[in-house]
Formats: sequence, C-alpha cells, structure tokens
Amino acid sequence: MTLTELNRYFNSFLHKEDYDSDISLNGIQIANSAPDEKPITKVAFAVDACEATALKAAKEGAQVLFVHHGLFWGHCQTITGTHYKRVASFIKNDIALIAYHIPLDANEFVGNNFGLAKRIGLEKVRPFGKWRGMTLGAVGELPSECTIEELSKKLFPNGEKAAHILPFGKKSIKKVAIISGGAGDDFDQAVKIGADAYITGEVGHEEYHAIEESGINVIAGGHYNTETVGVQLVQKRLEEDKGLKTVFIDIPTGL
Repeated sequence: MTLTELNRYFNSFLHKEDYDSDISLNGIQIANSAPDEKPITKVAFAVDACEATALKAAKEGAQVLFVHHGLFWGHCQTITGTHYKRVASFIKNDIALIAYHIPLDANEFVGNNFGLAKRIGLEKVRPFGKWRGMTLGAVGELPSECTIEELSKKLFPNGEKAAHILPFGKKSIKKVAIISGGAGDDFDQAVKIGADAYITGEVGHEEYHAIEESGINVIAGGHYNTETVGVQLVQKRLEEDKGLKTVFIDIPTGL
C-alpha cells in the first residue's frame, strides 16, 4: 500500500468532502518522497502533529503519521521558527503526515464523539451540535441514571482525571451531549436540547458563570484526553482491514 492508496482508504470512511467548512486541510498534509511508489508497512497515530510525534514515529519505523491536529489550518504560514522545526522533522525523516480534523470528530464509527458516547454506554445515540454549519457531536441516553461523579468515571475508566467538573445541574443524569476538544462555549446547544450533562474537552473562565446560570452539569475532560479516542479507533480499523503494523504515540499535555 502506498501513501496515496492509504489516504484514499482513510477517506473512504472519513469523507473529508462532506466537510467543506473545515479549513484544516484534511488528508495528506506532507507527502513522502514517493507517494505513489514507496510501500507503507507501518503507520503511527497521535493526537497532535509536532516535532516530538514526528521523531517518535521515525524511531518506531513508521512511514506515515496520522493525527487529529495537523500542521496546516487553511491560511498562509511561513515555514520558520517552530513551524520549520515541525515540518523539517517530517521531511528529514521522509515521514508523511495525514490529518483529519472535523471528519474525525463527527464520524459515527471511528469519531471522537461517538467513540466517547460508546465508552460511557449511551443508547439511542444520534448526531448533535453545529459548528460552522457542520454537525460534529453526539447525544444519547444512559441506560440508567447516574451522578456526575459516576459519569466522569465512565468517561475515564483507566483512571484519568477530568480537567474540571462543574456540577451545576440535576443530581441524576440521563441525557448526555458530547463535543470533544475545545467546545466549552457550545454548552448552550446542550442546554437547548434538554441535556442533563455536557461533556467536552475544555471550558474557559468566561463560560463558568453562564454554565452555572444555565443549570447544566459539565465535564471538561481535557482537550487531549477527549481526542485520543478517534485516532485509536482508526488505528484499530486499519489493523483489522489492512493488516498493517501500527503504533500509538501518546504525548499527553494535561490540557
């Protein structure tokens, strides 16, 4: 499988063409030296494209790094300073970079939000939450009511801690809405649909009082921690479908 074929495979289920309002240049962001010829035998996966993940991918013997947060976001940028170091780490090691942003948030099979919904055991899961005209989140109902503390434990069964828990809603939670990453200011969309709790990655100071006054529970699980889900689901799918070797590069930021 070549880089061109690999990217075609990823897009067969991530469908970047369905997300025209996403300016983050989904797909191949940095090619390798022979995208139509060089065989791909190992693919690395990470949340973020940066110098550290590129160098670790090289050390692991991967020819491609697949990420959620790429290096290019739809605007002109000089390749200088830290941006040069990042780009150079890929080119010097002949490692290609593939990034899928909103398509990986929204996907109902390997996406961050539907993946989190499955993790906490939501039923009747359906799309939720608009951003720039694109639907990217998920909402559903728990099989039985729980407290916000219990919900946080469901969210992180391996013992990670949520960055912030804002217990401003009902004591018993049933309906849960989810948008991973930096979607703290979208809590109002969860309020409008009558959700008992809203799960996201991070909330800002300016949202605190509005959340409290809206009377909704919010779990800010951490931007990084809520977005390891999708890349690992894609990793598993690639292994099962194509039998390629893979590695997950875990560089948590604590944010």
